[in-house]
Amino acid sequence: MAKPLAQVIAAQDNDHTTITRDFQERTGLDWHAPTPAHLATDSRLSVVIPTRNNTHSLPTVLDALAAQTTATEVDVEVIVVDDASTDSTPQIIAEHPAVDRAVRLASHIGGPAARNVGAYLASGDTLVHMDADMVLTNHVLADIAVRARPDAVLVGFRHNLTHPLGTDNRPILPTGEPDLEADHRVRWRAPAGVPMFYSGQVYDTEFIGHPLDDTRDFIDLGNGRTYHDWDLPRMVVTALVAVPHAAFTAVGGFHPGFSAEGWGCEDTYLGAALIGQGCKVIPLRQARGWHLDPPDADTAWKAKFATFPPRVALLRHLLTQPAPTAGEEDLTRRATALIREATTLT
Repeated sequence: MAKPLAQVIAAQDNDHTTITRDFQERTGLDWHAPTPAHLATDSRLSVVIPTRNNTHSLPTVLDALAAQTTATEVDVEVIVVDDASTDSTPQIIAEHPAVDRAVRLASHIGGPAARNVGAYLASGDTLVHMDADMVLTNHVLADIAVRARPDAVLVGFRHNLTHPLGTDNRPILPTGEPDLEADHRVRWRAPAGVPMFYSGQVYDTEFIGHPLDDTRDFIDLGNGRTYHDWDLPRMVVTALVAVPHAAFTAVGGFHPGFSAEGWGCEDTYLGAALIGQGCKVIPLRQARGWHLDPPDADTAWKAKFATFPPRVALLRHLLTQPAPTAGEEDLTRRATALIREATTLT
């Protein structure tokens, strides 16, 4: 009988030092340094963005993708999947020159299934999953392209931003790079006396943790180990993450149990499945973006957290099941059924 996924993960280390050292010796570039465009050659990236009612952020997100600095040898395609938006999001997608391929789904299905559609349409060797409110600095795709491997999940970081609007109704972004420590996987404030939403742990006193540094760039989270409330699959966050296309397909993409109703854990389970496939989870400290809060951010986050408990329960159940394998047929079936009813935008 096949082992539960949790046992498979416990047998996998996350020692990626050979990968990062070999890269540095080959290129003369630090693993965490922004990448000159000329180094990122001979790569095929597919950027996959699900979106629903993102008029407040999507034009700026797409502008930032158009401004990426990569060598001409890098093949980058941008695929946007509109999840049945009810505002002008489809028009923005159809008119923006950064978009290479886009479809509008017939009904609202949720981000995970929309990402699966985008991945099915993708031709790149590496899938760059990102949110429709994530504005990347101009070197991020080059950072990913030159480091992408069939056995590596490359993790980027986000700086949440409540943004003022300019006279053109576009977000006014700060100058410079997003702050790495603004990401809770880098600097994390643990509260006192409150059960943690993921593990249920309760701490006697409030403290500041540094998951990225204290785990040596996630190395010490291998073999199923934890850092307080954190484990290795939780470091895989689809605000910005690059995954091998073949491995993504092999595990069937995002699990269909994470439907449109609710928020959270679909990326954690994907991370677990990819670790089960033998992938290392490696941070790219320089790969950062401004994560634009919606106009009603407080209300939106309260609504999201209210739906989180059943998603955690589903995740815990799935970890007791066998590791997903041979998922290509299932992913194809689910994606093509949605595409048949979808409208082509570009």
